[in-house]
Amino acid sequence: MAKTQILVVEDEEALATLLDYNLTKEGFKVKIANDGEEALLNIEENQPDLVILDWMLPSISGIEICKRLRSKSETQNIPVIMLTARSEEADRIRGLETGADDYLTKPFSTAELIARTRAVLRRIRPALVDDKVVYGNIILDRTSHRVNRDDKEIHLGPTEFKLLEHLIQHPGRVFSREQLLNAVWGSDVFVEIRTVDVHIGRLRKALNKYKQGDPIRTVRSAGYALDKPTAS
Repeated sequence: MAKTQILVVEDEEALATLLDYNLTKEGFKVKIANDGEEALLNIEENQPDLVILDWMLPSISGIEICKRLRSKSETQNIPVIMLTARSEEADRIRGLETGADDYLTKPFSTAELIARTRAVLRRIRPALVDDKVVYGNIILDRTSHRVNRDDKEIHLGPTEFKLLEHLIQHPGRVFSREQLLNAVWGSDVFVEIRTVDVHIGRLRKALNKYKQGDPIRTVRSAGYALDKPTAS
């Protein structure tokens, strides 16, 4: 399945970078526009699956962009999540009446934005939300937080689930321990490097509980990758 494309229209560079990093980490393909004119040009050239749109923008406001999208048949169905520092109910109603599908008041957590993004896509474009990821004989279900292998349930802790989710999005790619730390624990959390080895060991043991073959490949001095195993 092709990645869901999200256009983030945000003139605050730090926030735009933060959203880019976190949405990309969740498996979305992200493009950034810093003002309204650039956003409209991007949408015209390469229509996104969803737009995350700041209300207050240079040149053309988010409200005006939303109006223009809704006025054209080719763009009227693009889902829009509005970001704003305005918290008054009247502003929220105005944003929704203009055509926004959801509304988030700054400051907000990236976790909430990602949850809202998935909810909007699930409601408006359900085919784009890939809640189940299948790789070989492994099925990872994000909604129920369950993993199955050859119809047998594999019980994973929260960290092992996140590790598998990250690896399964990039099959065959080798990740260093530092990359896995940043992806699963976050770059702002101090965790010892050997912690990755411990959780990889737990994940490996759980996935091979029924002797179906070890899908995790250790690359000496490099890191770990998820491969399709040959059953032992």
